[in-house]
Amino acid sequence: MNAAENAVLRGDLRRREPMAAHCSWRVGGPAELFYVPASIEDLAAFLAQLPPRMPVMLLGLGSNLLVRDGGIRGAVIATHGVLSSLARTGEATVRAEAGLACAKLARACTQWGLGPAAFFAGIPGTVGGALAMNAGAYGGETWNHVERVETIDRRGVVHERAFGEYTIGYRSVAGPPQEWFVAAHMRFAPDEAARPEAIRALLARRKESQPIGQPSCGSVFRNPPGAQAWRLIDSAGLRGERAGGAEVSPMHANFIVNTGAATAADIEALIERIIERVEAKHGVRLVPEVRIVGERA
Repeated sequence: MNAAENAVLRGDLRRREPMAAHCSWRVGGPAELFYVPASIEDLAAFLAQLPPRMPVMLLGLGSNLLVRDGGIRGAVIATHGVLSSLARTGEATVRAEAGLACAKLARACTQWGLGPAAFFAGIPGTVGGALAMNAGAYGGETWNHVERVETIDRRGVVHERAFGEYTIGYRSVAGPPQEWFVAAHMRFAPDEAARPEAIRALLARRKESQPIGQPSCGSVFRNPPGAQAWRLIDSAGLRGERAGGAEVSPMHANFIVNTGAATAADIEALIERIIERVEAKHGVRLVPEVRIVGERA
């Protein structure tokens, strides 16, 4: 991108931006380009100006992401705090933009009496990330409530996509390639019993069972069919296992925490060790839920 092109953009464009500042593990090398758009229109203009072969990644809260120490080639686009509007569109429907924190979606919907949305308070990310992986918590899953979505492609063209255009599975979503979610239209059954107390109880339960005060990505591995990842990791003797500054949390074995000086390489090495040890012990190969991106240092 040249200076003339940059001049038409209203957002914040940075070069060599440290990704450790934008990911919940607090590790990761720099992004070649890091852009915070001012609006969906601004995002569209930015995408349209990028070289066609430049890789693009949209970023929410960085809570389900491990960026390697060598950083990311291409453009990282931050949506949180920018594409974050929420509107009630009907008695039981809402439109939520991709950068909206899931916790804010949960609080607003509960106040509106849409109680089935409370589980979103247990997802430490944004609506866009929840859509991309069919995130879930406490028995709820994102795409159970999606009616349709809005996406944007590499040319900056916005599309409206029906639910049926996607194949939805456990922590997996497949749809039109080279498109990113910018908003979701969701439906929740009205629930007169919905109260903010439901969210407070859920968050208290989370605080008691998860290492909320330490940098982590949330759950690292998907649950295998008929089993729980944390139980397999724990019974393989890995609770408290360390690699450099990374540690399998003593509080919850499906969490890896940064004890203060971890590198992305430490965390990735610990992920690989867990996979190998659990497979050797139980014959089950765990699949990471976390997305690993970027270049090794």
